[in-house]
Amino acid sequence: MKLVLLSGGSGKRLWPLSNNQRSKQFIKAFKNENDELESMVQRVWKQLDETNLQKDAFIATGEGQRSLLKNQLDIEDEKIISEPSRRDTFPAIVLAASYLFSKIGSSKDEVMIVQPVDPFVDVAFFEKIKELEPLIKKTKASLALVGIKPTIPSEKFGYIVPEEFQSNKVKMFQEKPKTEIAEELISRGAVWNAGVFGLKIGVLIDYLESLGYPVDYDELVKSYEELPKNSFDYEFSEKQENISFIQYDGYWKDLGTWNTLTEEVGDKIIGKASALIDSQNTHIINETDLPIAVIGVKDLVVAAGAEGIFVSTKEASPRVKEIPEHFFETIHYTEENWGNRRTIYNTEKAHASCYEVINGKSLKLELQDNQKLSRLSGEGIFTYRGKSVAITGSNELIFVIVTEEIKE
Repeated sequence: MKLVLLSGGSGKRLWPLSNNQRSKQFIKAFKNENDELESMVQRVWKQLDETNLQKDAFIATGEGQRSLLKNQLDIEDEKIISEPSRRDTFPAIVLAASYLFSKIGSSKDEVMIVQPVDPFVDVAFFEKIKELEPLIKKTKASLALVGIKPTIPSEKFGYIVPEEFQSNKVKMFQEKPKTEIAEELISRGAVWNAGVFGLKIGVLIDYLESLGYPVDYDELVKSYEELPKNSFDYEFSEKQENISFIQYDGYWKDLGTWNTLTEEVGDKIIGKASALIDSQNTHIINETDLPIAVIGVKDLVVAAGAEGIFVSTKEASPRVKEIPEHFFETIHYTEENWGNRRTIYNTEKAHASCYEVINGKSLKLELQDNQKLSRLSGEGIFTYRGKSVAITGSNELIFVIVTEEIKE
């Protein structure tokens, strides 16, 4: 059995700490057993190790997130499945199947399980998904899913509706119904769709061939832009006639918005020195070097980062997607395998970026005539060859590059 984690996201829902390079799963907001901050992807990767699934786990993501994954996880290059562009879950999943089949050498009969990279669950969830493989063999289903036992008739999730109460055979899907419809579906044994898919690799390989696409990974990459830009549910799942599911009754949560995220973080204040005075049910998440003071409020989330500052009631925080589109187009903070870069200021006359280099890591830069490099702190080896400079950091190296306007 192979497990594929889908790591994508546009970086909008947890703006300003997320952006198009660092989506929500990479934000470090949770405390681990050593009282250190960790991200959702680090938490999940650790849980896979605890359940003996990590050795057969792969992460499908855009090339722009490869460095982030390498920075946060101890993961081999061959376990990262690179997507040429962001094209929804159907292209990502069939590309992953072709990778396992043509690069890893998995057989058509081997089961692959696909799920999001960032579920907030107990370890028991990953023990549960192991049941998909025997379920597929027992029922001969072309597709097997994981359903979450609903706690409320939520309008936020899609529903898996069984053929009859307590049956594990799927009759239909219902996407984000109104509350009264959700209540009726639950009474019929419907469960939330967790977005976890289990199937034999050969099912997708044969499906690709039937559509006229190559099944070799390298060749499919060349045709990637031609694949339907649709969800896996729409393009594949809803066309299957023999679908089974298992029900998970334990803890499961989608931390896709600020209000749900802050329900799970341990501290009211995360980040640089800030003050929270006479305030109720309020969280500060601060990635800037500036202190933040919040006084006499309740039910707020205050998030500050390189991309901007966000202040909202927790109830209204999912409306972050209503912010004008140009707010999400800039990328002032990036993480790489050597460290991170953030924009300090950006004006018509000058631009300055700050680089923090992980001890022992190296990077190469091409300096232009109007650029100046200055070390702020730490130690490093700077090797110049013309306009090219190779940098290796130690003792928490921090430096800036200033780009000034060229005067005519």
